[in-house]
Amino acid sequence: MYARATTITADPTRLDDGIADVQDSVLPAVDDMDGCIGLSMLCDPDSGRVIVTTAWASEEAIAGSRERVRALRERTARQFGAADAEVREWEIAAMHRMQAAGDDACARVTWSCVDPAAMDRVLDVFRTDLIPRMDEMPGFCSLSLMLDRQTGDNSLTAVYTDRRALEASRQRATYIRDEFRRRLHMSATEVAEFDLVLHHLRVPELV
Repeated sequence: MYARATTITADPTRLDDGIADVQDSVLPAVDDMDGCIGLSMLCDPDSGRVIVTTAWASEEAIAGSRERVRALRERTARQFGAADAEVREWEIAAMHRMQAAGDDACARVTWSCVDPAAMDRVLDVFRTDLIPRMDEMPGFCSLSLMLDRQTGDNSLTAVYTDRRALEASRQRATYIRDEFRRRLHMSATEVAEFDLVLHHLRVPELV
């Protein structure tokens, strides 16, 4: 399965308009496209950073949607008061859900890079070590891993029930994340926290 992540730096005063447009117009439009398996949206209200992610059942499905979503993306950027948007496509390598996310859910996203030759090892450690340890976190909802097998870039998203659970997990999650990186010789790129304002991904358990 595959994902397209669109990152927009919104005018903070336009966030509500942009979120409403994605929910009322973009979500129904992409849901009607062949091979679409849902949409999620992360938002940092302080910085205005928004990440809209659509999931697709196959390489053919994500490729076939590229031109159709271009106009939607341009419209969405305008609704958010942004000049443009950054687009990145990923393989959805793993997905694990402990419980469903609710309307108060928050997420922590970690971007890293690893030697592409180590990707199978990354997936093995994710499944056998990282998931069991995250399952023990109070308020933990889900964990997903997206990657680019050519570059070694990867994106790890952990979702929690609410802001309180996200904040309470920060120290423990940092320790686990740093150990994970050391074992796999991964270089850290960025860590950011968001509100999960739309959670309509239908990606099944992939572990």
